[in-house]
Amino acid sequence: MIEVLISLLIIVLGLLGLAGLQTRMQQAEFDSYQRVQALILLYDIVDQISVNRETASCFRFTTDTAIGAPFLGTGSGGAPACGASGVAAVNAMAVAAMTEWNNALQGAAETKGGASVGAIVGARGCVSYDATTELLDGAGAVMSGTGIYTVAVAWQGTSSTIAPTASCGKGLYPPAPAAADETIRRAVSTTFRLARLN
Repeated sequence: MIEVLISLLIIVLGLLGLAGLQTRMQQAEFDSYQRVQALILLYDIVDQISVNRETASCFRFTTDTAIGAPFLGTGSGGAPACGASGVAAVNAMAVAAMTEWNNALQGAAETKGGASVGAIVGARGCVSYDATTELLDGAGAVMSGTGIYTVAVAWQGTSSTIAPTASCGKGLYPPAPAAADETIRRAVSTTFRLARLN
């Protein structure tokens, strides 16, 4: 009888371990899914900036790089206005691209009961520009618009890891009223420079 009880105890402990492993695997799968979606959104806006080269300055909406604000996505006020081009239709294309990205960050492509549910958790997107990195022409004059853009997408992970270096969404995870925990914030980022076409 004691042997049977010991065997049952070992089986129960093994099953509990498997249940915990299953839960952790589901969290890891969900985190992986969110990272893939964030990368898709990241490169989508990089492509939009490249396509809307004439109004690229309108995409530089993240002015406070220390905290990554303002941003688009969860809790944003929407896409900024654009007046970089003398052609209203060209400005409207830039605003439409930013609005589409804002909606994608908020998961507007999928709805359930009228609410957007297709987004990664708490998605926020930031685009900043470093004017100090602008290139010089042959005469030593600064070539406007040749600086480095930094694009980042932040979201809330399922468990604590380490705080990301990208500042997008800094101090916003988890949502209020809980205290901000940078180890639960996830972020992917990239930098690029637009080519100067003559």
